[in-house]
Amino acid sequence: MVEPVNYHNLLEHILYLHCDVKLRTISTISINLDVLHWLALATRWSNVDNDVAIVAIVTFSNAWHALEYKIKKKKRTTLIKNYPKFAMTTSNKALVVGLLTGSALTVLASGLFYYLSNKETHVDDRDEQQNEIKPDIVEGVDGLIGNTPLMKIRSLSEATGCLILGKAEFLNPGGSSKDRVALNMIKTAEESGILKPHVGSTVFEGTVGSTGISIAMIARAKGYKAWIVMPDDQAQEKYQLLEKLGATVEKVRPVSIIDKKQFVNLARERAGNFHEGEAKGYFADQFENEANFNAHYTFTGPEIYRQTAGDIDALVLGAGTGGTLSGITCYLKERVQKLKVFLADPQGSGLYNKVKYNVMYSPTEQEGSRKRHQVDTVVEGIGINRLTKNFDKGRRFIDDAFRVTDEEAVKMSRYLVREDGLFVGSSSSVNCVAAVRAAKKLGPGHVIVTLLNDSGQRHLTKFWSDEYLKEQNIFFELKPEETVLDFVK
Repeated sequence: MVEPVNYHNLLEHILYLHCDVKLRTISTISINLDVLHWLALATRWSNVDNDVAIVAIVTFSNAWHALEYKIKKKKRTTLIKNYPKFAMTTSNKALVVGLLTGSALTVLASGLFYYLSNKETHVDDRDEQQNEIKPDIVEGVDGLIGNTPLMKIRSLSEATGCLILGKAEFLNPGGSSKDRVALNMIKTAEESGILKPHVGSTVFEGTVGSTGISIAMIARAKGYKAWIVMPDDQAQEKYQLLEKLGATVEKVRPVSIIDKKQFVNLARERAGNFHEGEAKGYFADQFENEANFNAHYTFTGPEIYRQTAGDIDALVLGAGTGGTLSGITCYLKERVQKLKVFLADPQGSGLYNKVKYNVMYSPTEQEGSRKRHQVDTVVEGIGINRLTKNFDKGRRFIDDAFRVTDEEAVKMSRYLVREDGLFVGSSSSVNCVAAVRAAKKLGPGHVIVTLLNDSGQRHLTKFWSDEYLKEQNIFFELKPEETVLDFVK
C-alpha cells in the first residue's frame, strides 16, 4: 500500500512560492494540493491582506480536514497517482466544490474590498495634500527682501578648521543688505504719516551708494521719488544704477561732517526745503535713524539665529552706519551667551581705535597724511570717523576689533573668486579677512558668521579694476601659490 503524502510539506512549498512569509507560519494542514495551489494563486492575485488570506486558508483547511476525517471513518479508499486525491462520492465531491467555491469567493471578495478601500484612501490622501498646498506669492519687489541663505565658505572653512558662514545679502533684489534698511525707514515714515504715496513725496538721503540704490528701488515701487546726494569719488556704476532707477543723483565733493556741504548734511537740507503741495520731503537719515537698527534686530538677527539653530560662536561685521552690526549683535547676544562679536574695520576708519582704546582716531587723520577723501581706503560702504547713534546702541557688546588693510581686502576678493567662484564687493572682502582672523584667534571647531553685503558687480570701476588700483598705487596681485593664510596677517 502506498504511503500517504505529507500535506504539510506540500503546503509549505506552495506558500513559499506564492505567498508572503507570514503565510508560511501555518502549522500542519492536511489539504488537497490542487485546491491549495489554486487558493494560493487566488490569494496572491487578489492582493488581500495576509491576515485575511490566512483566515480564508485556515477556514478552508479545517473544513477539508473534517471531510477527510469523515471519509477515513467510513474507510474510503485513498487513491494516489501523480499526487494524492481522495476518492469521493458524488455528494462528497459536491461538498468539496462548495467549500472550494466559497473559500475562493471569500478571498476574491476580500481582495476587492481591500482594493476599493485603498483606492478611496489614496484619493482622500491626494485631496488632503492638495488642500494643504497654499499659494506662495510675495507682494511686490519689497516682498523679495530678506530671508537670504547662509552659505558655508568652503575655502576659508577648510583653511582654518572653523565653519565660516556668509549670509548672502547680495541676493536681495537691490543687491545688498541695505534693502532691509531702506524698506524699514520708508515703512516707518508711512506709519508715522510723514509719507503718502503717489502725491510726489520724495525720499532724500546722503549715501556712498548702496543705501541710495535700495531707497531708489523701493521708493519707485511704493509711489515715491528719490533724491540721492553722494560723494563724487564712488564707483561709476553706482551712479548709473541710481539714474536707471529714476533717482535724482547729486554728486558733491567729499568733505568733513562738520561742513554744511558734506553729502549727509546737504541731503538733510534738501529735504527740509522741499515743499510741493501735498508732497513732502523725507530725510531718511540712515546713520541716526533707529529704523536702521530695528530692521536688523527684527529680521536679520532672527534669520541668523534660526539658520544656525543658535549654534554660533562668533559674529564678524564691518560698520558704516552701525545699524547692521548693532541690530544683529543685540539680538544674538540676548540668546547666545557664548557669542563673541568682532568689528572688521578698514584702514583709515576710526572705529577700530574706538573699540580697542575708546578713542575715535585713525593715523590717517594726521594733518597732511590723508591720501583719499572721507576714509583713507579703497573699500566702500564701511568705515567712519564719527560715532553714530546706531553704532553706539551695540558698541558695548563688541568684544574685539580687527583692522583690515587694502592689500588684505583686495587679495581676499581675488582669492574667493579663485577658490569658491564667489564674486563679492569690498566690504564683504573686509568681513571675510576679519572672519579668518577670528578663526585663527578662537582656534579650530568654531562657528563664525559674517555678511556678504554686496557683489563685485557694483565695484567694477574701482575695487575690481586693476587699472584703477595701479593708478592709486594700491595694486596687489594674488600669486597662484598664495593661500589665505599667507596674506591674512
